[in-house]
Amino acid sequence: MPQTPRGGITLAEERPRTRGRTLAGRLVLLGLAGTVAIGGWTAYQHLSQGTVSEGCQVTVNSQTFEWATDQASNAAVITAIGVERGLPPRAASIAIATAMQESKVRNIRYGDRDSVGLFQQRPSQGWGTVEQIMNPEYSTNKFYDALEKVDGYRDMEIAVAAQAVQRSADGSAYAQHEAMARATASALSGQTPAAFGCALADVKGTPDGSLLTTLLKADHGLPATSSGRTVTVVAPDKDRAWSVGQWAVARAKETGAVRVQVRDQVWTRALSERAYTWGEAGASIAPNTVVITLAGG
Repeated sequence: MPQTPRGGITLAEERPRTRGRTLAGRLVLLGLAGTVAIGGWTAYQHLSQGTVSEGCQVTVNSQTFEWATDQASNAAVITAIGVERGLPPRAASIAIATAMQESKVRNIRYGDRDSVGLFQQRPSQGWGTVEQIMNPEYSTNKFYDALEKVDGYRDMEIAVAAQAVQRSADGSAYAQHEAMARATASALSGQTPAAFGCALADVKGTPDGSLLTTLLKADHGLPATSSGRTVTVVAPDKDRAWSVGQWAVARAKETGAVRVQVRDQVWTRALSERAYTWGEAGASIAPNTVVITLAGG
């Protein structure tokens, strides 16, 4: 190997540079500097515009929790069905905490032994067939059926009530999810208005409005009227209207909703931090009404 005048081995950075290599090195450095500058400008633009990855947030009592879009949609199903059944928000808190521990609120087709779905219910234990349990509406209703049989569940600690239904090996594990489950249930049940938002990319294509109306009926048990790209729901009361409105935001990734209005508050779809919050609509609508606008409208 080449040696230096001192007799040591010549490393790459120690080799004498020719004029051509020096020029090439300078060009490389200039190129790198340009790349860094472009990257820095892009980062600045992203920060200044508040661009974020897709996801959802719920903020209640100054506490903010984050959900992935599929988790948010499933949490919305769980809460809506509890509301439609006339159960207290605490029931939804118990159900969400259970799903957080069992499946991370994801509708998975695997688990311990033959467990599947949001609540890891087992066909061999009489919860239903695999296909039935993989339907979030079905599995949620089965969970609530079992919960309502637990005497005093409304006054129990969330982890104790969850364990009474699930009979898990470690019932204490449900407690760690209580704060997030309670905040999410509070927002999606309508107890805390304008608390749930989702940052979402633009809708690709033109969504089919029938999916939204079908899901509304399945989750909330409420009819809706459609006019062009606008779907209107008249809820029984203002809390239910906020429940439907925030449900619509949580399921907007699937339905293609780009705008949701409740009273004088509006959520507008965007891939930025502003989509985590609701803003002033400019003109108010009836207190019990929810207006959902789909892409293309």
